[in-house]
Amino acid sequence: MTHRSMVLLAFLLFASHAGASVAAVPKVGDKAPDFTLAQIDGQKLTLSTELKSGPVVVIVGRGWVGYQCPFCNRQFGDFLKAAGEIQAAGARVVWIYPGPAEDVQKRAEEFAAGKPFPANFRFVLDPNYVFTLAYDLRWDAPQETAYPSTFVIDRTGIVRYALVSRAHGGRSTAADVIAELRKIK
Repeated sequence: MTHRSMVLLAFLLFASHAGASVAAVPKVGDKAPDFTLAQIDGQKLTLSTELKSGPVVVIVGRGWVGYQCPFCNRQFGDFLKAAGEIQAAGARVVWIYPGPAEDVQKRAEEFAAGKPFPANFRFVLDPNYVFTLAYDLRWDAPQETAYPSTFVIDRTGIVRYALVSRAHGGRSTAADVIAELRKIK
């Protein structure tokens, strides 16, 4: 093998290995990467386990960015109002609250305070952005945490709907998600 061939082979091996480990935002038709996160009460939640009960709506908020995000509060309220329709579609909502490990629990409790949690809603913590990084949703800018995102994942783990906002607004509504859930049935 010539020197040039060896260099080319080494480059191709490096490139293929490097590409395999890079996170990417799941797109419609992709298999959603499994994850396990702690709920606000400390109980573990695993996506693959939740999917055994039906489709899952994964919503990623911005978490604590120096204040509780008003866009997140509005979106959360929209989904709470639609909880019955979401449950009628056989789905669960998993709201992900990202942040630094040292205060994500405290800030998540502040966000959740006084909000009713229907039986089909789960509120989970993403300390140190483990989920956010795995789904390539880290908004790495001052006073930011994660790109607000919504995914509808069917029972088989396939992403059926995906919206990632690269701004504070432009988020999924409960009506958008319910329309997608109705297509799954």
